[in-house]
Amino acid sequence: MRSQRSAAVSLEEGRFNASLVPVLDPVTGKRLLDREEFPRPDTTKEGLAALKPAFVSLGEMAVGPNGETLDQIALAAYPQTKAVRHVHTAGNSSGIVDGAASVAAASEEYIKAHGIKPRARIRAVATLGTEPLIMLTGPAPASLKALNAAGMKASDINLWEINEAFAGVVLQTIATLDIAPARVNVNGGSIALGHPLGATGAILVGTVLDELERTGRSTPLVAMCIGGGQSIATILERV
Repeated sequence: MRSQRSAAVSLEEGRFNASLVPVLDPVTGKRLLDREEFPRPDTTKEGLAALKPAFVSLGEMAVGPNGETLDQIALAAYPQTKAVRHVHTAGNSSGIVDGAASVAAASEEYIKAHGIKPRARIRAVATLGTEPLIMLTGPAPASLKALNAAGMKASDINLWEINEAFAGVVLQTIATLDIAPARVNVNGGSIALGHPLGATGAILVGTVLDELERTGRSTPLVAMCIGGGQSIATILERV
């Protein structure tokens, strides 16, 4: 609900406008689309609580060589869990939407040689793989790896963009790194705006740079979980 409300405010105030490219009819030039369609600003706690878990049927499908279900495989690895309680719903998961984005990255030498004014520099990038069965816990250790490479602490980061593939990804990262929630996904995230696979990373970089410039802050961290337990984290610095 926080993601939906934050996105609604950001859209109303036009915070994304600088980075949005309207979709025009190639023949008539008519503007067909110039704002996000996915957000649901009327989302309520009661409505979210009434949604059924989305992946129960997947957990029941036979996927192992001996006919084990996905839930059974998980419980074999983590017997202390005793039972799998599915919590991902359509309300706390990202939506699959259409979208595209681009980010231009160049060396310092190229920037100087061509007289280009950069928006930010990359301070550190880290990737890693985590336990693929749980899969969604990667952003926290990837962020720590990037912070260590930059000689920084989590408290040094002004803004966090943690992709909301699922609400649990963001909540687990906040809890693990002891991040102030007010610094995380301040303009909403993929739960409200959608998750165009392949484009989301570039979108998050653009979103956080816009917010840095809007608020005068300097140092963000962008993190994402990736299929199979992978994750990536990037620390930027506004220049």
